[in-house]
Amino acid sequence: MKKTPKAIEKILAAIAGSKTLCVTGHIRPDGDCIGSQLALALAIREHGKDVVCWNQDPVPDKLRFLDRTGILCTPEKGRSFDCVIAIDAASYERLGTVCEFIQDRKLLINIDHHTSNTRFGDLNWISSRQPSSGELAFRLIKEARWPITPKIANCLFTAISTDTGSFQYPTTLPSTYHTAAELVHHGADLSTVCREVYQSHPLSRVRLQQHLYNHFKLTQSNRIAYCWLRMRDYNRAGAHPNESEGLIDYIRDIEPVVVACIFEEVAPNQIRISLRSKDHSVNVSDIALQFGGGGHKAAAGARIEGSPNEIQRKVLKAIRAALK
Repeated sequence: MKKTPKAIEKILAAIAGSKTLCVTGHIRPDGDCIGSQLALALAIREHGKDVVCWNQDPVPDKLRFLDRTGILCTPEKGRSFDCVIAIDAASYERLGTVCEFIQDRKLLINIDHHTSNTRFGDLNWISSRQPSSGELAFRLIKEARWPITPKIANCLFTAISTDTGSFQYPTTLPSTYHTAAELVHHGADLSTVCREVYQSHPLSRVRLQQHLYNHFKLTQSNRIAYCWLRMRDYNRAGAHPNESEGLIDYIRDIEPVVVACIFEEVAPNQIRISLRSKDHSVNVSDIALQFGGGGHKAAAGARIEGSPNEIQRKVLKAIRAALK
């Protein structure tokens, strides 16, 4: 039997010694973030702890099936915590407005799998080899010998599935499949997860997808695909910004494309870029780092202040340099 890593031992000891806890994650949470947050909060709550699960942003519509009772909510003033656990957030700033509400704490634990993690916690468990934070949450729960209920299994399976592209990304490890199989054994409902996550898109998202197909551009001998999503495009589609999650994959999957980029207007002169690579020699995390962001080799992003035209010029220039 493998020896429990010291980082996990310290985290479990800290949780055991805490009465009040907060589990939080990054802004605009995706399936890995939501699933990991909920799984940890549910597992810890079973042991009589006072646990809140906070995020700056609400649960995306397609993930609400994981949280029908509203465990994950926006933060509230006046709370103090023995322990705050941040999961799937590469930096403290990525927690967004939650930062304002967790300052009265004794300990901050940072659990993540991003290579660009800034190790901002008092205790840090960063495992960039793992394809998802869901697998780290699973390992923590297993090492603690906490029960994995069907609800927790659904959360963890969703976390792992979404961050591995439904087990298609090259970051997927043999252990990922073993973990998924064990979660199914514990009651993960595959038909529900697949239907809700992959087969139930609101019309507003389909309209965004239509915009993407109508307006994407190719450059550098069709090796770079990019598209803009402006606030007016969301308004026309009747869509919320979190509905753009995963849209970049449609232009990344074009056969000659090596790097895909979506420029998203989040505020006047503030642009969010999302980057995807399907060539192991092109590390988009390095590109994102040039603009104050980060992520993984094949998937990364950043938020940039400035003129949209200037941002597009600089980002495309950086992508071209990476392709060379």
